[in-house]
Amino acid sequence: MIYTKGRLAAVTGASRGIGAATARTLAAAGCEVALICEKNLDMAAALSAELSAAYGVNTAAFAADLSDERCADALFEHIRAHFGRLPDILVNNAGIAHANVLVNETAQDFDRIFAVNVRTAFLCCRAVYDSMVANRWGRIINVSSMWGVVGASCEVLYSASKAAVIGLTKGLALELAPSGVTVNAVAPGVIRTDMLGCYDEETLCALASDTPVGRLGTPEDVAAVIAFLASEDAGFVTGQVIGANGGFVT
Repeated sequence: MIYTKGRLAAVTGASRGIGAATARTLAAAGCEVALICEKNLDMAAALSAELSAAYGVNTAAFAADLSDERCADALFEHIRAHFGRLPDILVNNAGIAHANVLVNETAQDFDRIFAVNVRTAFLCCRAVYDSMVANRWGRIINVSSMWGVVGASCEVLYSASKAAVIGLTKGLALELAPSGVTVNAVAPGVIRTDMLGCYDEETLCALASDTPVGRLGTPEDVAAVIAFLASEDAGFVTGQVIGANGGFVT
């Protein structure tokens, strides 16, 4: 597999879980990496230092509320100032999980979920749009969910937000395709991250049993798919939703 050594990747939600695994995988492939988080800057900074030392690539950690337009725009200017350019690869991984029956949801719940899961992706895509078009090369990978594909009971708002990410992906892919920029989504299944912290081990075992491959996914499983979509080898893949779910949803 041929990766794009020397490209600059920006990964949101990069302090832990899928984002951290993605940052590590891309750095190992020779990418410079901007690790972006909202709150856990110490964790992102520690990972940034680790990756620079291990792989000899330029990395930096940034903190910003990417659902805020001014913060998002300022963040990408900080990235430009540090690296001397805007990202060639954008991984929109930042997101929150949420479970509740619809009748108990509030308008505030709706606004928060869509702000983090959809608005941040929109603002980040917009921030790199002109640069990628001018360079006639770019990779945008949006992290959705298998529930964005098929929906989930008691996770209606989460499912709707992740479905919106898929719609954003497909529309933007068509818009940017003539410019040599690909846009794809990854739809993870049940992945062992902090988002599963609300489940006990018995429930996790049941979820593993319900997964045809017989285990829960790891952040590295998802990062491997993202890394392929970020590579030169994926230049003919755009507008796609790649399921990384162990067969849970087919």
